[in-house]
Amino acid sequence: MIPKNTICLWFDKDAEEAANFYAATFPDSKISSVFNAPSDFPSGKKGDVLTVEFTVFGIPCVGLNGGPTFKQSEAFSFQIATDTQEETDEYWNAIVGNGGQESVCGWCKDRWGVSWQITPRTLIEALAAGGAEAERAFNAMMTMKKIDVAAIDAARKG
Repeated sequence: MIPKNTICLWFDKDAEEAANFYAATFPDSKISSVFNAPSDFPSGKKGDVLTVEFTVFGIPCVGLNGGPTFKQSEAFSFQIATDTQEETDEYWNAIVGNGGQESVCGWCKDRWGVSWQITPRTLIEALAAGGAEAERAFNAMMTMKKIDVAAIDAARKG
């Protein structure tokens, strides 16, 4: 069944490679279909992979090999809520260690330029609590690249 709403990610030519990485890295992720172009198109030829249908943590996505015209940006990101430092490290290291790039405040980019927020639930909960607890957690987060769960927990307590 075709989902009513699907995230479409534009890739130059590596949609299938990216989808394979996501399926291997994140639970509840898989490739469901690969479609080849029925004829030549501006950035490829008949038979090239045109689209890849996949899920990331159960979210339906399509990767489109549309050529170099459009680039990924931080205007779109996957936000992955983690429960432990180990889980945070696992996803962060998978993305950054596979040709990705660190950013700040729990953000990183994979090697295809897709942005990810690897966000421990303790940070989300602290920000939702508001007041001084949120301010302390926020200020601690602002000093980090990958989020340090113990440091956020300490900031929450004051």
